[in-house]
Amino acid sequence: CDAAGKLVQRWDGKTFKLHPVTGEKVPDETALVPQWRYLNPRPAEWPAAEFIVGNPPFIGNKRMREALGDGYSQALRASYPNMPESGDFVMYWWDHAAGLVRRRLARRFGLITTNSITMIFNRRVVEAHRSATPPLHLAFAIPDHPWVDDSGDAAVRIAMTVGAEDLDLGKLLIAIDEQETLNGESLVNFESRHGVIHSDLKVGANVAGAIRLKAAGGISNRGVIPHGPAFILTPEQARDLGLGEIPGMDQVIRPYRNGRDLTDRSRDVLVIDTIGFSEERLRSKFPTIYQWLLDRAKPERDLARRASIRDNWWLHAWSRSSFRPALNSLSRFIATGQVAKHRVFQWLDAKILPDDKLIAIASADALHLGVLSSQIHVQWAVVSGGHLGVGNDPVYSKSTCFETFPFPSDDTGLTPDLTTRIRALAEQLDAHRKTQQAAHPDLTLTGMYNVLEKLRTAEALNAKDKLIHTQGLVSVLKSLHDDLDTAVLAAYGWTDLQSALADHMQPEARAAAVETLLERLVALNAKRAAEEATGHVRWLRPDFQQRGLGVQAGMDVTTDADAPAEPAALAPAMPKRPWPSGLPEQIKAVADTLASSPTALSLSDIEARFTARGRWRDRLPTILDTLEALGRARRPQAGASSWQGA
Repeated sequence: CDAAGKLVQRWDGKTFKLHPVTGEKVPDETALVPQWRYLNPRPAEWPAAEFIVGNPPFIGNKRMREALGDGYSQALRASYPNMPESGDFVMYWWDHAAGLVRRRLARRFGLITTNSITMIFNRRVVEAHRSATPPLHLAFAIPDHPWVDDSGDAAVRIAMTVGAEDLDLGKLLIAIDEQETLNGESLVNFESRHGVIHSDLKVGANVAGAIRLKAAGGISNRGVIPHGPAFILTPEQARDLGLGEIPGMDQVIRPYRNGRDLTDRSRDVLVIDTIGFSEERLRSKFPTIYQWLLDRAKPERDLARRASIRDNWWLHAWSRSSFRPALNSLSRFIATGQVAKHRVFQWLDAKILPDDKLIAIASADALHLGVLSSQIHVQWAVVSGGHLGVGNDPVYSKSTCFETFPFPSDDTGLTPDLTTRIRALAEQLDAHRKTQQAAHPDLTLTGMYNVLEKLRTAEALNAKDKLIHTQGLVSVLKSLHDDLDTAVLAAYGWTDLQSALADHMQPEARAAAVETLLERLVALNAKRAAEEATGHVRWLRPDFQQRGLGVQAGMDVTTDADAPAEPAALAPAMPKRPWPSGLPEQIKAVADTLASSPTALSLSDIEARFTARGRWRDRLPTILDTLEALGRARRPQAGASSWQGA
């Protein structure tokens, strides 16, 4: 109940009604369910045991509220303040068991989790215990294994981990062959490896321990999250709203792409993007857009849990406003799907707004496209990003895949001639794919790269593959990639790996070469991190990054060879402070930030004042709501998306 004793309820999340104007389904605001508040929530006490074995529930962090309820989810997170909010439900068991073993209250634990334990949002739980004092060691792990569920409800792949406190080396089993048996189970053959098992459940080069580099900071991010289907338009709907007729409408309605649009057939949809508009200004300047969102977006947004999403119903829930300056000055940028079978990078026109399932890299330099498209970076990304879902597709994370990756520079052998060569090959690669797809509308990147993989392994092509090979000129695609790999290896000074990484090499020899490549990249990452600690940063976009990241005067800066000119200056960033770990300290930090600012601050302004990993930004709207309720913060005007100290 609220302070007045009235029962607190919210929409049940599943009951809809027909909108009287549009006739479309909208949430039924009368279908309410009570909200629960848990009194004195605290961590469960486990019985004393020498060994802990379990198969905790598979509930992802984004489904916890739906599956467990708001009250339980809030109580759980409050009871385990050291757990990242992005962690899956199963990781609470993992964290608790690891703590018991490290405190020698249990000898070992063995848990089944989903294979997403290797993703960064869960990996940080593992790493926190591995790097603690005393440290936890992984004695045994299977990072990826099929899961059999008689009910058919769990379309997942699982991992198995054993934690111990008394040894350094562990045994890692890698599934190399899977065969389904007559009873629906799986017969799995493994390759066994021994060594230190890292937090990404791998042995060998510690890619998971690579350090995020300043050199790549501030120029990559996931795309926007509109939060509601009403923001997505077909070309016909966009024309009906005035695109092509009303001046300036092309700045508010933009082409929109997600990962599948790039790898499969594009939907050719557009998105309403009203960033920077107040409700009054949008209604005055673009009344057709205002009415469209009022009728279709607002009914759903009115029932959102977060006040910022409810109050700013005409705006995207996550507009990535702090990242927009990195893109605004460019005519094109690099994009790749967050989850994709094949790791492919390509140019997108700056008019296109990327979806949350795309990673946008704010660079128009073909040198960067070429290096990212090479096997050198792809191998790094596959290992550092993890895999997700029953399809086991590689995941690309900007923080672990892009920001840790050490690009070649003059210290590795990147010469002006090699820079020109890599740029030319990257432009040819992107143009080749786009040209063939334009000539054959049914041709997809996934299809082309499926055939490319078969060419690399000398697998016979079937009739469909042969058609794709002809339409996509896939042998030409392969030759472009081969030449690009050769040029990028030379830029690192690692030409000795060229033959070992060739397609004709035996799997064992190729695996050894990949391990050598990763070890060298890890070492180069450590070298660059040490350089950056002394102020020597090899910025990818020096002029923009120095302004946007508030580089100190006199810092030694090294740029890529023959880098293109940068855009006009941006305002320097304000000094940053670490994000506190406890909720009371977080509330105080935000209140102090507002109180010390002479002007109102938006969410992105507040985010920019702090440094931290993880999804801590998700807490800001709730903290601001709390400060408003306490009279410590206020909005300059009703419905505004900025706050001032009060």
